[in-house]
Amino acid sequence: MDEMEELVADVFARACTSRAVLENVAGKWGVLALAALSEGAYRFNALRRRVDGISEKMLSQTLQALERDGLVRRDVQATIPPKVEYSLTPAGERIAGKLIELIELVEGEMPEVMAAQRRYDTERTPTPTRA
Repeated sequence: MDEMEELVADVFARACTSRAVLENVAGKWGVLALAALSEGAYRFNALRRRVDGISEKMLSQTLQALERDGLVRRDVQATIPPKVEYSLTPAGERIAGKLIELIELVEGEMPEVMAAQRRYDTERTPTPTRA
């Protein structure tokens, strides 16, 4: 039996390699990069503009991790200067689809979330004492 056939991923197990992949996917920049790439292929700087606030270094590290995990494809075209585009692999498309569902759910719940935050903050703000 092949070693890969024996592998059963269990993200709750300390030594499971799926934890690192989940971290790459579910971290703030991984989520945003995958969601942006679900819109289509991007060149590096265009993707950086789309994922507002990410540094060049962080985007590079995020894309490398997602490429290593088989979720992002890096296509280097032999032009002068070389043109590099990033896109999703089939696995990346499936994962990005679920992330977009989560993003839309979070965005839709924002009025309730903001109300809860105001209540929380009000309850925990000390009232001024009068002398």
